[in-house]
Amino acid sequence: MYTASWRDVVRPGLFGASPDPRDKPYRFIIRLALVVFRLFRFRFDVRGSHHVPPTGGAIICSNHVSFFDFTFLGLGALPQHRLVRFMAKSAVFDHWFSGPFMRAMKHIPVDRRAGSAAFEAAVRALKDGEIVGVFPEATISTSFTVKDLKAGAARMAIDSGVPIIPAAVWGGHRVATKNHKVQLRRGVAVTVALGEPITAEPGEQIPALLARTRTAMEALLDEAQRSYPDQPAGDDDRWWQPAHLGGTAPTPSEAATADTVRAAGRGAKAPKKSLGRRVSGLVRRR
Repeated sequence: MYTASWRDVVRPGLFGASPDPRDKPYRFIIRLALVVFRLFRFRFDVRGSHHVPPTGGAIICSNHVSFFDFTFLGLGALPQHRLVRFMAKSAVFDHWFSGPFMRAMKHIPVDRRAGSAAFEAAVRALKDGEIVGVFPEATISTSFTVKDLKAGAARMAIDSGVPIIPAAVWGGHRVATKNHKVQLRRGVAVTVALGEPITAEPGEQIPALLARTRTAMEALLDEAQRSYPDQPAGDDDRWWQPAHLGGTAPTPSEAATADTVRAAGRGAKAPKKSLGRRVSGLVRRR
């Protein structure tokens, strides 16, 4: 297990001998992340970093269980001195605080109402030799298993001619994940696993490549879960384990049903009243 040290935070060669000066903001933020990792004493088990190519484009496709997965996943590429450009929802880029950082790190905004722009930007980045990070489930999996994958990653791999690197992240959800309160605890183990690159065969169609990617992601996640060094402290702490391993997380079918109900509820919500209209209503009722 690896725990970030203060020496890592200031290590001169962390990003290679001659890092791109345009990525100075990204490198600064990574060093800040290492400070946080050190303070919380995360115990990292990073596997398969050698599968990340030292040069050229590639797509890292990972499962998604935690709000912090992208920060953990970036550690997998760091030994090869590569920076990952993550695809993230446009709302993160619009935020007053996170937006400037996301743009400075050259991450790729995804507007679900106009996804073609994000797709084209990702393909350009891949052809320019960048590593692009994708969470093809498109949202956090509350069952802590691999959900159905969106086809975008496979399409990008075929259009740009780069390999897909399947990946799995496990453990960060014990700190912060969907439908659970944030638990700022120290010493949490986090596994980051990267698998052998998957290259599209000549004439291979998107569904076939997507199926191969999902199979590889499921195998990596299963290995990460079964070899995870920590166990629940008791019955009330089994929420972070998937149902098939004895945990109390919802099954994939239960999670899918809950997601459908939640999405329907969002669509049926009445528009919020402005502050002025709410005050006027209170005055009329008096």
